[in-house]
Order: sequence, then structure tokens, then C-alpha cells
Amino acid sequence: MILEQSLSRIINPDSVGKDRARLSKAIVLAVRELAKQTEVGQEAKDLAAFISLALKTISEGIDSSVAAWEKRDYWVKADRFRMEWMWAGQYADKLKVAIFTNDWGSVAMLSAQIAQKFGKIVIAQNHRLGKPWVGAHRQLVGK
Repeated sequence: MILEQSLSRIINPDSVGKDRARLSKAIVLAVRELAKQTEVGQEAKDLAAFISLALKTISEGIDSSVAAWEKRDYWVKADRFRMEWMWAGQYADKLKVAIFTNDWGSVAMLSAQIAQKFGKIVIAQNHRLGKPWVGAHRQLVGK
């Protein structure tokens, strides 16, 4: 005989919105570090690749973010959110092409434009983000 128990619902603490906020802060930090680079070394490649991968991850999470709004027929709000973040996937693709073609002038220009998009994000001095970009170039090339 199997006993039935009522279970509480499962809450996922790692939502797409939290991931987007965390990745946005990491992108801002990576753009700042990339601006400090004086030569194109492994760290500069990792930084640029991380920015591209993080923007792609943000872009892929947009549809799941607006799914709840669309269920409730908030189409205008969902479309506005999509239009607000449409640039993320486009910039990720442009940055990836610039990395593969070694066009570091375009990488610098794109990273400045990305920094403008994330201009309102503030990162504390004692942040716990670490260096999430380490090994990102290898991951981008492997994809």
C-alpha cells in the first residue's frame, strides 16, 4: 500500500531573471576589465568570449521570461520586454564574428556599446563575482 502525502510546490530559486541580473553584472565587470587590456592576450580573448556567451545566454532566456505574461494575455508588456532585450542576441553574434576574425577594433567598439546598454548597473567594490570569464574563449571555440 502506498501512502499519499501532499507535497508543497517546488520553488526554483535560480530563475531566468536572476540569471539575467547576475550575468549583466558579470558582463559589466568583464567590459571594464577588457577596457584595461593593453594587448590581445589570452585574458582579452577570454573576456570578449565571455561577453558574447553571456549575451547569448541572456538572449535565449527572454522567451521563458515573458511566458508568464503571455499566459495572462499581457502581450504589450511581453513585446516591450522582447524589444528591450533584442539587442543582446545581435551583439552576441557580432562579437562572436569579431572574435573569430580577430577584428579587435570591432570588439572594442561593440564592448563600448554594450557598456552603454548596461550603464545603470552598479557593482559593489567587494563583489563576489570572481572571474567568470576564465576559459570562456576555449568554450566559445568549442561550440
